[in-house]
Amino acid sequence: MAGPVVDVHTHLVPKGWPDLAARCGGTGWPWLRVDSERAAMIMVGETEFRPIGAEAWDPGTRLADMDADGVDVQVVSPTPVFFSYDRPAGQAVKVARIFNDLTLEMTGHDRFVPFCQVPLQDPEAACEELDRCLANGHVGVEIGNHVGDRDLDDPGIVMFLRHCAEVGAPVFVHPWDMPGGPRLDRWMARWLTGMPAETHLSVLALVLGGVFDQVPESLRLCFAHGGGSFPFWLGRADNAWHRRGDVVRGRSAHPPSHYVGRFSVDSVVFDPAALRLLVDVMGDDRVMVGSDYPYPLGERPAGKVVHDAEFLDAAQRDRLLSGNALRFLGRTP
Repeated sequence: MAGPVVDVHTHLVPKGWPDLAARCGGTGWPWLRVDSERAAMIMVGETEFRPIGAEAWDPGTRLADMDADGVDVQVVSPTPVFFSYDRPAGQAVKVARIFNDLTLEMTGHDRFVPFCQVPLQDPEAACEELDRCLANGHVGVEIGNHVGDRDLDDPGIVMFLRHCAEVGAPVFVHPWDMPGGPRLDRWMARWLTGMPAETHLSVLALVLGGVFDQVPESLRLCFAHGGGSFPFWLGRADNAWHRRGDVVRGRSAHPPSHYVGRFSVDSVVFDPAALRLLVDVMGDDRVMVGSDYPYPLGERPAGKVVHDAEFLDAAQRDRLLSGNALRFLGRTP
């Protein structure tokens, strides 16, 4: 019997939050310009960042969309613009607490699985906030794929990942803060090329930085957006590890392909041919439905690419729709 369909990649935005400058200090914080009952604009300072609708904050709207898409459960994570990794840690702690508490207010339904955010620039504070959130009802944590120039092999971030393994918290890694410039600030190129590249780079950091050789295998990691460009270029990474080991191997004991069983990816690749490559590279036990709901570059209906993929048999499709996500969340399939 098929299990519940679980979407591991969705985001929320509260309809309102306190004045962050007054509560946290500093300037230039995100704020919400409410344009109507069902439409608003995330602002950063005086710059329009992203339009959002009621599906970002209203549980009833989300549940109706889930019913329409045949999704039983959503993992609900923060929107990365609120991570605040570039701010002093004290400010980031305060903003994390504000948004994490608002997330619990919005996700008090058994079909929502709340993930928190943490001040990752301060690993000890990040561990403390994760523990507070797990005690209050969060199930896991979403982190950005880097903190400034510190990637996921940074010693402090590795310490945080070890703590996640110790307390059994699943970690959803989302690309953010992509490079800009004249060649990337057109056509949403930062999202279309920068996001896949950011994710690829951070998976390599875990591999070549020796992180997978340092952290317990019990650590449950999932990368957004199909793992970016990493699955497509895994052969190139292996080739470089073997042929240019003098500069490529880093601290990894094995070639990159050895580590594909240490993390999962979501299915937001939109095309069955791309999904087939993803399943071939990662294995049908390491891919799970994600939609990037409610944002316009996401997949609707959620899980469509999995349902449309004729190469999947019934057991594989059930793993992608349900079983893999339940295992990621620490629940029995």
